[in-house]
Amino acid sequence: MTINNVIEVKNVWKSFKTVQAVKGINLNIPKGQFVALLGPNGAGKTTLVEMIEGIQKPDKGEITIMGKKWKGNEDRLHRIIGISLQETRFIDKLRVTETLQLFAEFFNLGIKRVNEIIEIVGLEEKKRAYVVNLSGGQRQRLAIGIALINTPQILLLDEPTTGLDPNARREIWDILQKLKEVSETSMILTTHYMEEAENLCDYIVIMDNGVILREGTLHQLLAEDSKEKVVEFTIENGSLPDTSSTEGLPFSIRSGETGEKWIVTLLNFETGLPDFLSFLKSRNISLSHMECRRKTLDDLFVSLTGRKINE
Repeated sequence: MTINNVIEVKNVWKSFKTVQAVKGINLNIPKGQFVALLGPNGAGKTTLVEMIEGIQKPDKGEITIMGKKWKGNEDRLHRIIGISLQETRFIDKLRVTETLQLFAEFFNLGIKRVNEIIEIVGLEEKKRAYVVNLSGGQRQRLAIGIALINTPQILLLDEPTTGLDPNARREIWDILQKLKEVSETSMILTTHYMEEAENLCDYIVIMDNGVILREGTLHQLLAEDSKEKVVEFTIENGSLPDTSSTEGLPFSIRSGETGEKWIVTLLNFETGLPDFLSFLKSRNISLSHMECRRKTLDDLFVSLTGRKINE
């Protein structure tokens, strides 16, 4: 039997006491696809991944891995899945090589595979170091090495770069991009970093409040609103009157990341820009800078939810 999707999630629901964490989600992941579950904290990403991992059980709905349910197939599925959770606890006084050997033995693998993993995750210079002496980025690379030890067909990574500095984050990205080039591993990556989803994944699923808001390739997601244009601008006095007065106009205004810049989304650039400039002129607002750019995932998330992903 040919299996088209390595993971199938069908109408899955999950609640915790009074919180409905996942609400009727459907998701199919084919072989070799890197998928980003993108959304803010509390979106339901981790709960969904934990159900795919078999850690949590759905209240309703069905999840199959390689055409098989978890019940009765636990041992087989554990052998084809690699997992890295949000936080990994190690034995501090074990060396890097010893830690990998410990996990390699679970799959009857020897030192050859351990050395391969050390090279893949770039820990050659730290292989004799105690885990307690590793930096945050090095510990996370070790966690990914453990997830890869059994050459998994499916890799599940839950926010692997949260809390890391930009250099350490890039090192993780490099590892995953190389994996994508040389293997047919399928991956689910949960993240709230837009750039991470854009750089690593073929397919992006935007989640919030337990539901999927939009999904597709980066091109598909942004093409759906291709008529909309985004203009970043700053004004001379650095502040802007109440933007609720734009209601009914062919554009919307929000504050940028730094608070100094403002962002206007134009439904139609040719007709919207003159209206926007007239809006500013009627309020005696003078621009000090204006720049048109392509729409991003961050802009799309704001348009779907009315807030930024990190709020």
